[in-house]
Amino acid sequence: MWGPLEGAALQPIERFYLSVARNPDAVAVAGSARGAVTYGQLARETAALACAFQELDAGAGSRVGISLANNYEHLVALLATYAAGKVWVPLSPRNARAELDAMIAATRPSILVDDPAKVRAMIAGCAGRVPTAVERDAEDAQIIKFSGGSTGTPKPVVQSQRCVNAQADGLRDFFAFRADDVNLIAAPLTHGASCFVLPILEVGGTHVLVETANPTVVFDAIAAHGVTTMYAPPTLLYSMIESDELTRAHLSSLRHVIYSAAPMPPQRIRDCQRALGPVIETAYGQVEAPQIITAMRAHELVLDENLTSVGRASSVVNIGIVSADGALLPTGEIGEIVVSGPLLMTGYLDRDDETARAIVDGWLRTGDLGMIDDRGYLFIRGRLREVINTGGFKVYPADVEASLAKHRAVEECAVFGVPDPKWGEAVNAAVVRRSGMSVEAESLIAWVKAELGSVKAPKRVYFVDHLERNAAGKVSRATVRHSLIPKTLTEKRTGERPS
Repeated sequence: MWGPLEGAALQPIERFYLSVARNPDAVAVAGSARGAVTYGQLARETAALACAFQELDAGAGSRVGISLANNYEHLVALLATYAAGKVWVPLSPRNARAELDAMIAATRPSILVDDPAKVRAMIAGCAGRVPTAVERDAEDAQIIKFSGGSTGTPKPVVQSQRCVNAQADGLRDFFAFRADDVNLIAAPLTHGASCFVLPILEVGGTHVLVETANPTVVFDAIAAHGVTTMYAPPTLLYSMIESDELTRAHLSSLRHVIYSAAPMPPQRIRDCQRALGPVIETAYGQVEAPQIITAMRAHELVLDENLTSVGRASSVVNIGIVSADGALLPTGEIGEIVVSGPLLMTGYLDRDDETARAIVDGWLRTGDLGMIDDRGYLFIRGRLREVINTGGFKVYPADVEASLAKHRAVEECAVFGVPDPKWGEAVNAAVVRRSGMSVEAESLIAWVKAELGSVKAPKRVYFVDHLERNAAGKVSRATVRHSLIPKTLTEKRTGERPS
């Protein structure tokens, strides 16, 4: 029942099946309302729900939209979608109704799953049955996720079975996951946390699901289940290290605390390392090349020279830096980051022109600016469209943000360009002060000027209570800019609208 299809390319669900065959009595899921669930139990319920999906729509490759919280039913529905030979469309229940409607209209799923009780009923209705085996090609779609870039309108990204397999291989191998790994799913399954489902199951590890990602719940789960691994956006890590509960937390089991979705200032990385242990790791990816373009292990991230890096290339990509005309640049030069290899998306759903602009000669044009040093470590300098041209000089927002973040009074910041009659564009910054600390704009401008020079120093600093983020938890410079600067000025810059 459980194993690869004879003579077929490996399908993502078969990574789970291989562990079921090896050790059906091992615990696959803990911490849910169901209690401990073994691999054998999870396989049987996955099979039953896959049968129910095939009864609803017998077509291979049809789409299943899932809009659920981080519960057991969500995990089973995700696996059942794969087992039924269908395509998963993640739909975050946190999104506004209008946004969900737009996503559904773009992807046209034939099945929508938004009620855990109905999932349980479908499992009971098909208990004991197994789905019809569906052989699909490596280039067939497995996931359609929406890009969550810092600017522009999200686009439906088609990730093939080849892409999903490459992602699982890259994560499993880079972080050396093992059968004794216990992975906490606290970040939404509809986003980056889903990337860890298959690699952990493939090695025979355990998933722990929590629906509420607050520090108390997270700390309790780590202590109760001996969590070794967790993926989190920086915002979740910040809430953990600033929590009053931290002093009572039992964190000795942790060995992988992997952050992505947004950069973390060096000082905040150090804060997390002091609070949670020398276990902080990072990964860089896009929906178009998910999660594991580059990554960095904990022993690398403790080094000062790596604090502003996103790591080195994984085994499933090649990376390069190109100039505006597409020529590959040498080590140390700043240009657009490009990626090739099996991790790449198939393209944007029903958007051939945009796909052709994104993938050129087999290379994904990420839209991110970066530099690779002579050790092979990648450093991101910002988005291509967010480079500030001031007085004939190019200023990369990430450089200015890194300088500001070193100031003891700066919690976080966002840097952006604003049209200026003298300079063409002027460097501006939005700053969130650390709690209980005070600093004046003039002091921060002088701080950056002393480190980076007057060209890169902000001409104006705005103090704000928070920075706007996109659905992936990443600060959106465009939205921050639009919230602070008159609409007529921001539209003159690029014509873009807030994301």
